[in-house]
Amino acid sequence: MEGPAAEEAEARLDELERGTRTAPPPRERPAVYGSTKKEPERHFIGWLDEVDPDDLFASGKAWGLTVVRRSE
Repeated sequence: MEGPAAEEAEARLDELERGTRTAPPPRERPAVYGSTKKEPERHFIGWLDEVDPDDLFASGKAWGLTVVRRSE
């Protein structure tokens, strides 16, 4: 590879190897955990933007729901 993009990538790798630059933190998303009839132990149910914990609880499909930040 050649050009400015390749030079920037090489510079970032050099900085990471020297420890002068840290890798970006992993992306985090709000995750819904809880219990269901099929799986009574607390487990990952889904991402908050994909499931509605209030609806799950109101329907009786899940209980003990919590929302935590989790890396993808």
